[in-house]
Amino acid sequence: MRKTIYLAAIAIVGLGGCGQHYMTPGGGVSMLEITDADLKTYYETRPAAAFPASIAVVRVQDSGYQSRSHHGYGHGRYTVITTRDIETDEHFEKLQSLANVRGVAPIGRMLIPVNANTVKDLRVPAAKLHADMILVYSVDTSFNVDGKQLGPLSLISLGLIPNKKAHVTATVAGVLVDVRTGYIYGTTEATDTQQQRGTIWSTQTAIETARMKAERNAFGGFVGEFEKLWAVVESNYGDKADVQLSDAR
Repeated sequence: MRKTIYLAAIAIVGLGGCGQHYMTPGGGVSMLEITDADLKTYYETRPAAAFPASIAVVRVQDSGYQSRSHHGYGHGRYTVITTRDIETDEHFEKLQSLANVRGVAPIGRMLIPVNANTVKDLRVPAAKLHADMILVYSVDTSFNVDGKQLGPLSLISLGLIPNKKAHVTATVAGVLVDVRTGYIYGTTEATDTQQQRGTIWSTQTAIETARMKAERNAFGGFVGEFEKLWAVVESNYGDKADVQLSDAR
């Protein structure tokens, strides 16, 4: 997932000029940038999770992230979203029901460091929850109005815009990491687009509804893709837990 940041310049697209605006949310986080640094480490790291495995789950966004429904927590390289809006109980029940999964739990704000910069900073609170793995995911949402792409922290002027089209595209991308060693089991992602006549985007609520629908659908797709990833992880590592734990020690 490409990380896009527009902090210095705010793009303003006129949709009729009624004087009111909708601010697009902040950006997602590149999983490559926040995982442990050197390439040699990736090859030397071994999995050590016990099966059935408990999985901690956490959503991260770009530093300073904000949307109409969220303000991220923390002041490090990324920020953590500790409340749910696009995630439903059904999504987490689906994860919980996967074979060889002992439990799935979000990481609460009380355990999250204020200045988090890498996935390792999240492995510590996951360890405090006695989790074997941590699923870290991020949402990257972009808006397109009449062929013009708008990134994070852009202003959309509200108003009627006949004959123009607008759409929101949301991508949820995540990485599954071994809490004990930092081993990366795999990555997965899913995308959803909500396309509408631009005239519907005459209020902040209308645009926000389109964003939420795209992000919620993308997260649902992400859970489905994670099921496929988990099937591979469970098949490759599920019957080797004792050996992995011995190697890790």
